[in-house]
Parts: sequence; structure tokens; C-alpha cells
Amino acid sequence: MTYYYILNGHVAVPASIDQWASWFESADRSVKKSRATVKLEGNPLGFVEISTVFLGINRQFGDGPPLLFETMVFGGPLDGQTDRCSTWEAAEKMHEAMCERVKLAAKEVP
Repeated sequence: MTYYYILNGHVAVPASIDQWASWFESADRSVKKSRATVKLEGNPLGFVEISTVFLGINRQFGDGPPLLFETMVFGGPLDGQTDRCSTWEAAEKMHEAMCERVKLAAKEVP
């Protein structure tokens, strides 16, 4: 199993630890970032940030494709929620899906 990957455009390619470390130092790993204010009855409760990045390290600890991209929520009712996937295209969709989940969860805040 390969653990380290770098991006060639939007495609993840296997790399040695030395290649990965060199690439990682200056790489832009961001896929997408979104920020919103959670409100209750028109009053701001706080900021929520949804960040999707290329990890470059396979987070798959069992069978299946490498999990190389991660979307994480910071703040709001879904703070700490995380999803992972294998490709840039899936990461873009995963980001949008998480944004929708955050919007729905914000509507359910008591």
C-alpha cells in the first residue's frame, strides 16, 4: 500500500516520502474553503468554516481506495465533522455536500 501522494494538477500520484516532503513544503493543498455565519432568529451565533484539503497521506486503514482528501467543519453545530475521499472531483462534491449539511444543521439549532 502506498502511503504518500503528491498532486500533479488535480491528480494524486504515488510518491516516496522524500518526494512528498519536498512537495509538501510549498504546495497549495486547498481544494475549497467556505465560511458562513450561523444565526438564530437573526442573531449571529458564530462563524463556521468548511475546509477541503489534499492530505497527501493515505488515511485508508483498511481495504479500499486511498483516502487523500479531507473536508472538515470548524465551528457551528457540526464542529469537527470530517469526511474523506480519494479524488479531487469527489472532494469538490464532498465539500458542497458538507456545506449543505452545515446549512441544515444550522436551521435545527434550538
